[in-house]
Amino acid sequence: MRIRWPRRVFAQVLTAQVALTTGVMVLATGLFLAPLSSELDDQAMRRALSIAQTTAAAPDLARELVTTEPAAHGPVQAEAERIRTATGALYVVVMDTHGVRWSHTHTDEIGRHVSTDPSRTLAGRQVRQIDTGTLGRSARAKVPLRDGQGRIVGAVSVGIAYDSVRGRLFGTIPALLRYAGAALAVGVLAAVALSRRLRRRTHGVAFADISALLDEREAMLHGIREGVVAFDRRGRIRLVNDEAARLLGLDARAAGRALDEVLPPGRTTDVLAGRVDGTDLLAVSGGRVLVANRMPTQDGGAVVTLRDRTELELLGRELDGTQGLLDALRAQDHEHANQLHTLRGLLELGRYERAVEFVSEVASAQRASAEQIAERVHDPLLSALLVGKAAVAAERGVSLRVSSTTLLPDAVVDPRDLVTVLGNLIDNALDATGERRRDEPFVEVELRAEHTTAVLRVSDTGPGVPPELRERIFAEGWSTKAAARAPGTAPSARPVAFHRGRGIGLALVRRLAERYGGMARVTARAGGGAVFTVVLPEALARHDDAPVRRLTAAGEPR
Repeated sequence: MRIRWPRRVFAQVLTAQVALTTGVMVLATGLFLAPLSSELDDQAMRRALSIAQTTAAAPDLARELVTTEPAAHGPVQAEAERIRTATGALYVVVMDTHGVRWSHTHTDEIGRHVSTDPSRTLAGRQVRQIDTGTLGRSARAKVPLRDGQGRIVGAVSVGIAYDSVRGRLFGTIPALLRYAGAALAVGVLAAVALSRRLRRRTHGVAFADISALLDEREAMLHGIREGVVAFDRRGRIRLVNDEAARLLGLDARAAGRALDEVLPPGRTTDVLAGRVDGTDLLAVSGGRVLVANRMPTQDGGAVVTLRDRTELELLGRELDGTQGLLDALRAQDHEHANQLHTLRGLLELGRYERAVEFVSEVASAQRASAEQIAERVHDPLLSALLVGKAAVAAERGVSLRVSSTTLLPDAVVDPRDLVTVLGNLIDNALDATGERRRDEPFVEVELRAEHTTAVLRVSDTGPGVPPELRERIFAEGWSTKAAARAPGTAPSARPVAFHRGRGIGLALVRRLAERYGGMARVTARAGGGAVFTVVLPEALARHDDAPVRRLTAAGEPR
């Protein structure tokens, strides 16, 4: 029968651990028993040597060996048997210098020559060994026997039965096996517990499946067009895929470091770290609009997914611009309809001269307004934006004014950036002005150039921005517009709050200004309202004929 190796991780780990534990216990037992036998032999020889030394030290033994004859009932035999009986030795043999026994366990051996060579002992040396004699295999020791003058007159040989040594060895094996079995049982139980825990953690998959899952994970993480950032329980970055590295500007060294070490402080860091609650949270990183979602994991960490909404946001801005153009066309259509009705009435009344005057006045006013903007703002995109916004403002009952100090050459490096900034600021100003009803509400726009620096300033007659909120309104997700509420419910008492779908315009304005190395700020307008100032260094190409005025660091003229 062929033994099949288990496929699942927990079964393989359990089998390997049980086999390893069993092997270790068998090896440990063998390594313990191997030196134990030698140790027991050594102990037996030491014991025999001690008995032999004690016997040889007896004061009358050497004298009796010299003065008497070997006999079964002689004093030497009596003394040797007394010592053997007292110590439990196998034998105690006393011999003379010729190797003749004067004592033995079997009395018929007395007077005979010993079976092993005693020359080393008779030469004055002590001998320990495992040897076989007339009584069988034994652990024996031999010492010289000296008289009162120190002369060697014989030798004493003592043996310990080797069967008793082997019996001690075998007697230790059951206890040793019990301890080894208990240790093996503990090891097996620990292996089973660990395998069960591993089965829960691995969901019962096989090693081949784990390898395939890892390959699939790597392919998925680096192939999807969403950014993925994984954190451990301490908030350190555990994994960053290619898209997340691109969106956040991270590199391979970000793994293993805290989020605050690799990203500057701000809303993006707060969203990734979980300090902002919610789903589909908006953040701005490096001029990109990101949608972030954070999901906690079972080990206390978290996984954050990032979607790039920059293109969608740009399309939204373009849609807003198109909608603004439509609003402007609709406002102009409405105004033209009124003017045509008036002209028709004049013609029906037969007041032809007045009709001519009316047409001249309308054409001159529109031409004067457009020409005034075109004379001060040379870039066609910016001037077209102002003309369109003026029509929208008129539709809302708000006057859009172009400051008399406005003068911007046509040397704009990227007009779309300035259109984004100016369009956001004008839209916010129109919304703010509409919230506060007052006589002759207006929004004033000022565009100036300082060498290659463009300064944009938009002021309004709205409610203004409280000093404590003048920095927070530039944060991603912060909006002064109230969130949508159900019909019949009361409006929120908080005028400013974070909203998922809003609060991107001013954040983009500030990020765009910072990308140019400039700044964006808001101050109070004299008489009420707010003044937004944006400074964009290097936004204009070098133009020798461009008007130059000196600016302070805050963008104020002087």
